[in-house]
Amino acid sequence: MLIIEVKDNESIDRALKRYKRKHQRVKLKQELLRRKHYTKPSVKRRNELLDAIYREQKKQDQDY
Repeated sequence: MLIIEVKDNESIDRALKRYKRKHQRVKLKQELLRRKHYTKPSVKRRNELLDAIYREQKKQDQDY
């Protein structure tokens, strides 16, 4: 759990902004989404390969 201490003379908006930044830096949301569904290592590897192939094709298309 993230804890943000509100400083003296600090508005709630400013504290909320600090909380959001800290939340984003910790990547809590991404971790929760990643853990929501289990992905088999073989499926994960296949997706990585497909992404790499896609990036290579995209790169080659830009070269021409």
